Amino acid sequence: MPHTSFGIMTAPSQVDYHDLLRVWREADTIPEIEHAWLFDHLQPIFGDPNGPAYEGWTLLSALAAQTRRLRLGVLVTSNRIRPPALLAKIAATVDIVSGGRLDFGIGAGSRPSWPLAGREYASHGLPFHDAAHAVGSLAEACTVIRRLWTETEPFDFDGAYVQLTEAFGNPKPVQSPHPPILIGGRSSATLRVVAEHADLWNVAGDIDDVVSRGALLDRYCAEIGRDPASITRSIYLQVSYDQPGATRNAIGEAVDAGFHHVILGLSAPYPAGVARWVADELIAKSAQFH
Repeated sequence: MPHTSFGIMTAPSQVDYHDLLRVWREADTIPEIEHAWLFDHLQPIFGDPNGPAYEGWTLLSALAAQTRRLRLGVLVTSNRIRPPALLAKIAATVDIVSGGRLDFGIGAGSRPSWPLAGREYASHGLPFHDAAHAVGSLAEACTVIRRLWTETEPFDFDGAYVQLTEAFGNPKPVQSPHPPILIGGRSSATLRVVAEHADLWNVAGDIDDVVSRGALLDRYCAEIGRDPASITRSIYLQVSYDQPGATRNAIGEAVDAGFHHVILGLSAPYPAGVARWVADELIAKSAQFH
């Protein structure tokens, strides 16, 4: 069976920076935890709607400078928030700060069906276009970001959603040819973008649903002549501190279904030694059955 990598996700909201830093520093010393993630919301999507929410990429750069081993990323960047050429520059900077440890997570952006996730756009003066615009601009963003990371001469880009003149990325990311691209989402339209652009695909939800979404991704890969196995399947699972057995069962189901990149969501407040607990109670004990 392929190697299964495990990571943690600490939502940078309703929590203190030093608590996040404590968990990431601890995780950085534990080899069983291979990656760590933040999310990309400008306002809380749970708890006190006026509580703290940190800007994900700024915080990621700070945590990159405070860690040495963990791969790290944003699960996932909302393509609605930053113009893609600017995002490419931000991500290249984080890859350099981290010494080449960035996994570049991106998605179409918040769903209108989640009111708390939609309000952050109006409150920050950001447009909130319809789903077709969001997915179309995501595909163009992936194209121009990859080009900015890899091309050695300036270029123009005249897309339906993105227009660039004399675009050039310097410095380049540390990783060659570029940081792995993880795309998150489950809609059919997003899965077509995944098939074309992603190195990893992340999804969350009921196991039967994510398996059916994976089958659809396989079909879209076949339509464009891509080997579906070239896309690592990643899943987000929320951790229960009180019922670790339920979390272990969810891990087992996900791994059996072919998801070999597992991101474990940690709720704040974080217990003391939570990263060690994740390694001992969730990762090691799950491995005993696989």
